[in-house]
Amino acid sequence: MNHKASSIRPFIGAKDFEISRSFYRDLGFEETSLGAHMSVFKTGNLAFYLQNAYVKDWIDNTMIFIEVDDVVRYYNELLALDLPSRYQNVKLTPIRYEEWGSECFLHDPSGILWHFGAFK
Repeated sequence: MNHKASSIRPFIGAKDFEISRSFYRDLGFEETSLGAHMSVFKTGNLAFYLQNAYVKDWIDNTMIFIEVDDVVRYYNELLALDLPSRYQNVKLTPIRYEEWGSECFLHDPSGILWHFGAFK
């Protein structure tokens, strides 16, 4: 099979759609509304769909990894946004250094775990 894909766009859910929309805009994503129950959020060539849908087991097991060029800079930018004080249930976890590279973590208001990392 010869893949000629140009992007991948996961679908994620939201416990409170309006709060999640605000959170992702504050995180720096550009939103395009696709109707009352779905938006696409983009940054550069990356995108994901946010749905007004909540299934606890699904959300609690959703993790997304975004490769960034500089984890330290990205983490400091996340700290400056102060999202945990602005959104209930948001948690920012400091950088971990592993054999393969480094990453920091951010839980969104619904509980989705975002990994922001760089490979060695």
